[in-house]
Amino acid sequence: MRIVFLLHNAYGIGGTIRTVCTLAGALAAEHDVEVASVFRSREVPAFGYDPRVRLRPLADLRPQNPARLRDDPRAARPAAVFPRGDRTYAEYSALTDDLIGGYLAGLDADVVVGTRPGLNVHIARQAPRRLVRVAQEHLTLDTHSTRLTLALRRRYAALDAVTTTTQADAAVYRRRMPGIRAVGIPNGVPPAGEAVSDGSARVVVAAGRLAEAKRYDDLVRAFATVAAARPDWTLRLYGKGDRHAALAALIAELGLGGHVRLMGTAAPIEPELAKGSILAVTSSMESFGMTIVEGMRAGLPVVATDCPLGPREIVRDGVTGLLVPPRDVPAIAAALLELIGDQDRRRAMGRAALAEAAAYDPALVAERHVRLFAELLAARRRPAARARAAARATATRTAGAVPAVLDAAGAAGRAAAGKARRRAAAR
Repeated sequence: MRIVFLLHNAYGIGGTIRTVCTLAGALAAEHDVEVASVFRSREVPAFGYDPRVRLRPLADLRPQNPARLRDDPRAARPAAVFPRGDRTYAEYSALTDDLIGGYLAGLDADVVVGTRPGLNVHIARQAPRRLVRVAQEHLTLDTHSTRLTLALRRRYAALDAVTTTTQADAAVYRRRMPGIRAVGIPNGVPPAGEAVSDGSARVVVAAGRLAEAKRYDDLVRAFATVAAARPDWTLRLYGKGDRHAALAALIAELGLGGHVRLMGTAAPIEPELAKGSILAVTSSMESFGMTIVEGMRAGLPVVATDCPLGPREIVRDGVTGLLVPPRDVPAIAAALLELIGDQDRRRAMGRAALAEAAAYDPALVAERHVRLFAELLAARRRPAARARAAARATATRTAGAVPAVLDAAGAAGRAAAGKARRRAAAR
């Protein structure tokens, strides 16, 4: 099948971009895959796409671009299709409305997949109905503003499915948007190769954005207790973000300069994770937990807060790691000390984590997407399904009509569906 992903900026850096890059590469082993990037900001993508994946930028923002799309008068007018509630709304315009709409209208594909709320709305409104249209949720429904959620509720009814990174978020979608088909499919994470920990290093590692939701302040405070009991152990914290200065000040205030190090960013991260013996994740909120899987693929047991929504679906408490209550600094410290003090258990958990993380192999995750796409395509081809789709289209076009007109459209749709079923039975 031919599969197209619509991405904000395939050339940048970010979790969604990396996830789509990985999935597209895995799918390209057996399918025709294209990644349409609304924006192009650099010559070469930050992530290495599989050469079988086509990249198609819609708006080239590089300074050397002779067309200079910023000079198009439509770029000064606000977007009307892209929803205002999406946090990247300011980057979109009447120009991007037209570029995305024109691209989708001429798309020759089986499946088109959006990768952020605003682009999912574009697909719902502008992609031809002959295509299977799927929305990916890379955050969680509950993290979106009320304004955005209302827009999604109104538009997502036109989509064939929504995929979330956790089963828990899929359940939230089904509860808050009745009638929406929501399916939980985790992100794929490549194997770490030779970068696997043997559990002997006296190092705890953590990695991610230095943002408030990651609660690295809780981890640093917990490590003050760890360092007092086990001064031979250190904490390495990888990442960058707006909490860097505050964390540096906290480390100095607690006198942990010799025990906690802010390492900055590292790419690839897996070799750095493998230099540790325990992965610590102390978030108050996770949409999935990519770092957890990356650590497990490097053979690390995980000490993680049991926060919404991802860790519990990844970490088996007592087998591949330990789950503790969010924002509970003493519990975080106690779990770290428990694994630090028992090398045999630490290594056994690391081996179990490495084995269970194989379930997140990109090829296996890609198979789950393919099964969903194939099911949706098959449903589209059934006569009754085509009749229902025609009825929905009629209802959408007449959404502003009086109830009697809507009733007539519904009756016509039901009659068409009945005829289609009788024809199918006769065959």
